[in-house]
Amino acid sequence: METTTSPLSGLEPLLSIEELAEYLHVPVTTIRDWRTDGKGPCAIKVGGRVRFATSDVLAWLHQQREAEPGHGPSGG
Repeated sequence: METTTSPLSGLEPLLSIEELAEYLHVPVTTIRDWRTDGKGPCAIKVGGRVRFATSDVLAWLHQQREAEPGHGPSGG
């Protein structure tokens, strides 16, 4: 049995703003507010629509991790 791979199979998945909000269990308006305030993950605009690379989301989440329980990312 021969398997074929799509030329797109190596591309990184992109999340819509709705998918990211659902993943993070926050309202879409929160994601939009974070973008306005420069607090959320980096985005990519494709055809006028905002998309988020999964690697950017994971990197941003890593930055949000507490340095210690009960302390912010910067340890303060």
